[in-house]
Formats: sequence, C-alpha cells, structure tokens
Amino acid sequence: MSNYTPNPAAKKKASALIKSHQYVVDSEWGDAQPNSDDENEYLEAHGWDEYSQWFMAIDPDANEQTKGRLHFPYGDFRRLHRSGLIAAKQRAAQNGHDEIESLADELLEAFEDERD
Repeated sequence: MSNYTPNPAAKKKASALIKSHQYVVDSEWGDAQPNSDDENEYLEAHGWDEYSQWFMAIDPDANEQTKGRLHFPYGDFRRLHRSGLIAAKQRAAQNGHDEIESLADELLEAFEDERD
C-alpha cells in the first residue's frame, strides 16, 4: 500500500471554497465526483497545479504530473462537496491513511463551523 501524504494545496483550496460558500451540502458523491472526461477537460484547461488542488493526497512514489499521483478528490472542479469529504474520510480510515483521514475530518469540521 502506498504511503500518501496530505496535499497542502488541497487544504488551502478547500478552506477557501468553504469560506466563500462554494460548496454543495447534499449530494451523492458517486454522481457528483468528476469522471475521467471531466478530469481531462479541467486538466487541459487549467494545468497540473490547479488540477492537483482538488485532491487531498499525494503519492510521493508516483511520477509527477500523472493522475496516479493524486488521490482523494473532494469536489467537482467548481465546488467542494460535503459528500466528497465524507467519502475521502471513510476511504482513508478503511485503508489506514491516518493523515488523510485527519485532513478530511479537519475540513469537515471547518465546513460545519462555517454553516453554523
């Protein structure tokens, strides 16, 4: 199993989306999560730096500028999805990625605090 590291750029991007109310409270992550075509279109239009901000984890062993380096998406390239954070937290917990689980939990708490 790969040892993923938290992506600080994703934390910054997600926090900014939360603060600016650019989020979806209630969605089905399986439906909202970008598919390969969405990813390719965004990547072509915005480049690797912006694309990578939408993924909470980096696989440091994977080649740079490959999709295989980025894991745990949380949004649809426009808005953060609460369901994406929940899915990431659950998947990280199931696979022993404690730092990623902690990051997802921190973002969920920030999300809930902003909504209060």
